[in-house]
Amino acid sequence: MRIKRFLSFLMAAAMAWTLIGCGGAAAAEDGLSALNADAPAFDAEPEPESLPAFAAMFGAKQAARASAGEIAKAVYPQAPAYPKEEDYVSPNGAFDSEAYFEDYERWSDYAAARPDADEKDADALKAFFRDSAKQFLQGDGNRVYSPLNVYMALAMLSGLTAGRSLTQILKALNAKSADALGEQANRIWNALYTDDGASTLLLGSSLWLNKTVSFNADTLEKLSKTFYASAYSGEMGSREFDAALQAWLNEQTRGLLSEQASGVKTAPETLLALAATIYFKANWHDQFNEAATKPDTFRAVGGDVQAPFMRQTYTGNYYKGKGFSAVYKPLRDSGMWLILPDKGKTPADLLKNGAAMEFLSSAKKSGARSEIALSLPKFDVSADLDLIDGLKALGVTDVFDSANSDFSPMITGSKGIEIGQAKHAARVKIDEEGCEAAAFTVMMAEATAAMERPPRVEFTLDRPFLFAVTSVQAGLPLFVGAVETPVGA
Repeated sequence: MRIKRFLSFLMAAAMAWTLIGCGGAAAAEDGLSALNADAPAFDAEPEPESLPAFAAMFGAKQAARASAGEIAKAVYPQAPAYPKEEDYVSPNGAFDSEAYFEDYERWSDYAAARPDADEKDADALKAFFRDSAKQFLQGDGNRVYSPLNVYMALAMLSGLTAGRSLTQILKALNAKSADALGEQANRIWNALYTDDGASTLLLGSSLWLNKTVSFNADTLEKLSKTFYASAYSGEMGSREFDAALQAWLNEQTRGLLSEQASGVKTAPETLLALAATIYFKANWHDQFNEAATKPDTFRAVGGDVQAPFMRQTYTGNYYKGKGFSAVYKPLRDSGMWLILPDKGKTPADLLKNGAAMEFLSSAKKSGARSEIALSLPKFDVSADLDLIDGLKALGVTDVFDSANSDFSPMITGSKGIEIGQAKHAARVKIDEEGCEAAAFTVMMAEATAAMERPPRVEFTLDRPFLFAVTSVQAGLPLFVGAVETPVGA
């Protein structure tokens, strides 16, 4: 089983919950069937220029980044782009088949050679999904979150911790050791990250560091290699540094969460901010006919509402479980499961339903081959979550308590530090063409009164002094002088 296909199920499950989370049961009738078709796998890595190309949409990005010193830049693996047939047609209409098939073979060989995650990775993620869904999908109204995004943020956080703080994170993520978790996260990253022109699934990671604090360079290097995490240093709490962080979030999520990103702000006491992102976009394998989209009634918890319903009939598999039924709508290189509670049941009931959660977390779904008459309301839903209570319920507690936390792998003299913020934002929208989704998780470590700080030194040069300009390499003296009278005196 390919981990990419399994993780697309996790993403689809979260997406599907946004639909049934409205509390209605009119999205489909009891006779709906599910398609369990295999989508073609396109697993190429991005060109390094792919992300910066999008940044042109954010004119302030370069100015914002200038205030955030880049101290570690993630280097993404290069890969050939998926060849599009229209790019091989000359102005006179001739198709260059030789060049096309040569490029296609190059892309195909690269995709086939890419390492894949293994069954153990899938098993660990299945368990985390089942546990975390109960915490983060509770509540009223539309709910959505990205299990993969939260997993990646916690995995990166594990690299900053030691002792019991680390042990709690490892247990929540079903990992035996920090090294094993890092290797697992890296396999998942490489199995999923795709921006080759055929499909788009982007993962991003970064650290934002207080310029007045000394950080472990070896830890930064390890995070860069494992999670492709860039690192920036600047003045916490400043408008410029916050703008740089917000611009990075917008760049990585293609602006889909710009409103939520604008609310991400540091404070002077913030020591570091950890950010993880995911962006996904794919067309339906068979797109809906826009002319067939008509208004219809959606039976929401608060009363009936009118919504535009997309309609399509296709052949696939229908799955009937205990208390629910499900259909699968294929996307390019992924897919969306739509899970409908039985009449009289609610999405909250399914969260407590072991059979439903096992179905959602399993990559091996089957059913009766049927003709599906799908009626699916268009939606655009988003959610903002505070992860702290949910993570504590999952057993991750010490990082939120300065008296017990251990951030020694990252910060020297790390006593008195705790995670004061753990925010998650997610958005999913679908239309006749396909699905677009994004999420980010930002965790901020803050200093409390108990933190060991270096002694403050007042250093005012108000009398004659010496100076020396030295080179970075070996500290060689380039200029040496004495100042008896400064400018303007």
